Amino acid sequence: MKAKHLDQANFPESPFKPGETDTHGSGRPPAHSPDLPSLQVVLDEITSNMASEVDRGQPADFIPELSQIDPGQFGIAVALPSGEVVESGDARIPFSIQSISKVITLAIGLGRLGDGLWARVGREPSGLAFNSILQLEQEGACPRNPFVNAGAIVVTDAVLARNEPREFLAEILQFLRTTSGHNDIFINEDVAKSEANNAHRNWALAHMLKSRSNLFNEPARVLGAYFHQCAIEMTCAQLASAGRFLINANGTGLISQDNVRHINALMMTCGHYDGSGEFAYRVGLPGKSGVGGGILALAPGRAAIAIWSPGLNKQGNSALGTMAAEQLARRMGWSVFL
Repeated sequence: MKAKHLDQANFPESPFKPGETDTHGSGRPPAHSPDLPSLQVVLDEITSNMASEVDRGQPADFIPELSQIDPGQFGIAVALPSGEVVESGDARIPFSIQSISKVITLAIGLGRLGDGLWARVGREPSGLAFNSILQLEQEGACPRNPFVNAGAIVVTDAVLARNEPREFLAEILQFLRTTSGHNDIFINEDVAKSEANNAHRNWALAHMLKSRSNLFNEPARVLGAYFHQCAIEMTCAQLASAGRFLINANGTGLISQDNVRHINALMMTCGHYDGSGEFAYRVGLPGKSGVGGGILALAPGRAAIAIWSPGLNKQGNSALGTMAAEQLARRMGWSVFL
């Protein structure tokens, strides 16, 4: 898939700098890091196991640009508190992070608005599909959580209150480049356009939110930014490195310890949509999936884990990614429930 990229060079400088959003450090020392050669063996064995799996799921066909991706690809990377990254498979192939971007907009939104954000979006699991309209219609204007599409659209709207869309996108890119230590993170314009032309349900959600006064900007403005944030491309190695700020390992002061804990909790209960309970049961780690086939999972104090395989299960989560996360958590003893 040939990509057209939006580079931050075309944006104004991001107003978001380390320490300006939240300034509280974690104060918690990292847990003991695993032996790197042993971890490499584990990742290589998991990659080999995934190569022999027959049921790999199907790439997202509701975003035509993503439906073209080879479902045979698999990558995994683990970033440790000390900064080392161990990887295996297709861990350096960029992929569309999609809903994993919701973790970043939530971090920025909480840093700016604090608990005021929760007046517009809830913190409960939905039990329904990520793009469901039914719950929003039945329960009023407040989406169940910030990781279903309606909730994420509200969070994007809230952050846009102080930004032009291009500044908002530059801020997200700067956040990811800062946390990952990689500057080669971009937005795939082809994917963003593909979503904008086909995401009719997201348009319906935005108009419903607007009709009930929980969308302050115009739907086209919010969704234009939302589709572009979802079209950010990263590799597993980059995503795992970026995820270290959620295991209290970066020391950059990007977000407070309280918000790290709160985001971890929401990733555990809501991060895999109507498959969140299954992921918690099988893997036992906070995680956030995206329909591009990516998963960001967290072993608090120990590791940030990024897995990518584009084939999805019926809940819209990576089929092999979930399987690999389960094997990794079991092999390393990383479940938070142990």
